[in-house]
Amino acid sequence: MDAVLFSWNLFRDVCLPIVVLISLGVLLDRRFALSLSTLVKLNIHLFVPGFIFVKVVESSVGRGDLTALKAIGFTLSVIGVTGLLGLAVARWMRWGAATSRSFLLSTMFYNCGNWGIPMVQLAYPGSGPPLHVFVLLTMNLSTFTLGLALASGHERGRSVWKSLGGILKLTPVYAISAGFLCKGLGIPVQDWKFVWEPLKYLDRGLVSIALITLGVQLSQTRPPRLNRVLGLSLAMRLLAGPVIAFGLTRIWGFDAASSAVLVLGASAPTAVNTALLAHDLKADSRFASAAVFYSTCMAVLTVTIILSIQKLFLTP
Repeated sequence: MDAVLFSWNLFRDVCLPIVVLISLGVLLDRRFALSLSTLVKLNIHLFVPGFIFVKVVESSVGRGDLTALKAIGFTLSVIGVTGLLGLAVARWMRWGAATSRSFLLSTMFYNCGNWGIPMVQLAYPGSGPPLHVFVLLTMNLSTFTLGLALASGHERGRSVWKSLGGILKLTPVYAISAGFLCKGLGIPVQDWKFVWEPLKYLDRGLVSIALITLGVQLSQTRPPRLNRVLGLSLAMRLLAGPVIAFGLTRIWGFDAASSAVLVLGASAPTAVNTALLAHDLKADSRFASAAVFYSTCMAVLTVTIILSIQKLFLTP
């Protein structure tokens, strides 16, 4: 009974605030038909870069530790291992090329942004966000390189240029570069209130705008019914993903606190960007959109279970 009450408290304190803001996004979209394109641009080009810059400047990374490099290596390892497992499943099931590519997209790349950031910030407000920044950057870069190549499939000759163009359009890349530059050169940006205060406002506003945007995205998604392919995708992303991440944190030698943050991040649902790539590059976009929709809805339950296990048994 105590474990059930403990899990309920975690759901109430971590997942329920996420659900409330997502629901507000859904309701607002149903009432006012909000522009998803505008909201996505606000997230990617304003709030996420502000969040990243602040967290990099405030973090201790760059003072002789290898935390950032290990987080990057860990994230790439999660993508690689999940991809190999997903490829084996797709070949065993003998799916067509388009379905196989969308299946890999839906399992390898998870929503570190408008789901992962609020989740980590609510669950581990101290150590979580500074570490999660590097997972976010690695996942975004991987999505617009490897993910782009997977989604394009037959367009191999164009994928390299599209990947480079996609990276150069990622404002967060410039934000993390600027953050490390300020730290490396000792630029006292935190003393410049006319710069630092607006950045802090963006940092604090990201959680709400990101989740409302996710709600609008879900509101505008019309998914098909669940089937075996979608079921396998959900199991891979929401169940196998955290298990793989847990094993890799041991291989990379993270301490208990950092491992908890990374495993929780890897329990996030399918990245929304994968559905956009599948749509633009003629992969199975209907399947990809359904994976985003169902995994986001079901993650409320799976994240609560994973977080309960972590808090009860795996973290001091």
